[in-house]
Amino acid sequence: MVELAVGLGTLAPAHIAALTGGRSIERIVYSAEEIAARVRSLGDEITRAYEGEDDLLVLGLLKGSFIFLSDLVRCISRPVQVDFLVASSYGAGTTSSGQVELLYQPAAPLTGRNVILVEDIVDSGNTLNRMMEALDAHGLKSLEICALLHKHIASDLAREARWVGFDAPRDFLVGYGLDPAEDFRHLPFIASLSEQDQG
Repeated sequence: MVELAVGLGTLAPAHIAALTGGRSIERIVYSAEEIAARVRSLGDEITRAYEGEDDLLVLGLLKGSFIFLSDLVRCISRPVQVDFLVASSYGAGTTSSGQVELLYQPAAPLTGRNVILVEDIVDSGNTLNRMMEALDAHGLKSLEICALLHKHIASDLAREARWVGFDAPRDFLVGYGLDPAEDFRHLPFIASLSEQDQG
């Protein structure tokens, strides 16, 4: 029996099957240990970047960023406030529709503040461009992007991410908050989804 080291000890295929409901994954792309180490490093980088600043708002782009955001803010060694944006461009599928719908805007005041937008994955860039446009209209002091994953396939990004966890393959990735139609968000690792399970 082949066992896959994924970060909660060593998970056997039967355990992975239990986590995924029997749906198959191609491979584990980033283990839980790799993710945790990189998130700690990002937290340290952000802490240093805002040294001397007294106001930092971290905005999580839901839903995909929620696990990444919760881990990241606990690795930032300075006071932060947290709020959220909700946008959708995927619907129930695995391919971005190109149409971005903003479903929820942050309740926290934005004008004159240092803001970091936390994104799970930079893919087509459509959602990120729409969020930049919406946030820039609020007269922020500064606006930066922190993305867990970047596929480097977007051709017209309005702004590049300042902090990137991993340069990601072009596979459809799931786990650690990423999903197809709400499945697999809870996985402690990031995996490539088998083609037959993408729909």
